[in-house]
Amino acid sequence: MCDQQDGGKAPRITLNDGNTMPILGLGTFLGFDENGQKQVKENEVALPVTWALNAGYRLLDTASAYFNEDQVGLGVRKSGVPREDVFVVTKLGSHSQRQVLQALKASLSRLNMTYVDLYLIHFPVAFKADNSFDAVDYLDTWRSMEEAKKLGLAKSIGISNFNITQMERLLANCKVKPAVLQVEVNLNLAQMKVLEFAKKHNIAVMGYSPFGSLFSTSSKPPPPRVNDPTLVGMAKKYGKSVPQIALRYLVQKGVIPIPKSIRKEKIEENIDVFDFELSSEDMGILAGFNKNYRVVWPTFWQDHPYYPFERKDRPDPDIFKPKSSKQ
Repeated sequence: MCDQQDGGKAPRITLNDGNTMPILGLGTFLGFDENGQKQVKENEVALPVTWALNAGYRLLDTASAYFNEDQVGLGVRKSGVPREDVFVVTKLGSHSQRQVLQALKASLSRLNMTYVDLYLIHFPVAFKADNSFDAVDYLDTWRSMEEAKKLGLAKSIGISNFNITQMERLLANCKVKPAVLQVEVNLNLAQMKVLEFAKKHNIAVMGYSPFGSLFSTSSKPPPPRVNDPTLVGMAKKYGKSVPQIALRYLVQKGVIPIPKSIRKEKIEENIDVFDFELSSEDMGILAGFNKNYRVVWPTFWQDHPYYPFERKDRPDPDIFKPKSSKQ
């Protein structure tokens, strides 16, 4: 852990390539509704990005598939925070794994930036323009990612949603080791084996969907919910909110959470987790909520040869399918 020199609230860690990264950031994906992926409205992401940077965030997570890179870049420029102080993450779309450099340059154009701090392969699963499966070997994709780093278009490179077997194969065949792995981690999904593997190989872990099903209105996901008596009591004990407890838990586990919100007060609340520490007893209580339940589980991709998750017999509705073939 190193002290931040960027005016932000989150300390930084040093990655395996020598670059430094804040240990908490803002997620910018707007999620899904009954019509599929939510459409991004004017300033719906740019304004929260500006609020976040002014509140002390220095890590921003986006992706070509989110269709908001232009607003992320705009939010950075409007914030007044120097570009070099902001750690910007974007991701390679699953339709672009044969054109990595072209896709990254397109992302940079939308961001209006000359480089990103971290470029991730969003999924090991690739698609053709017509949304049919494309069996692109992620090892070939990774070679182009290494070239992007060599060219300075991305300061660090990494992976997202890879499983341990895929990471073992990648590590055995790469010239540049991934600096970061981004996966879902929350109270419902501990990912202990993945975290242990990443720690062994000095790969930092970013955690998306850090609140799990805290705010779910469905009875399907396992507990806890935000009104869980154990969590409410713990929040009262530390003078914090339940979401802050969930985020602090991940930070203490060595995970870099990227909570998303478009509400100014929630954005400010989510980064206010560096003035307290959960006891080992409370960490154990929180660990007990794990049910290995995924919020993000696109089982309709499960016939792809590089599908990274558990398979099941009956796919869920296609809510995760992109509305456009261009990512």
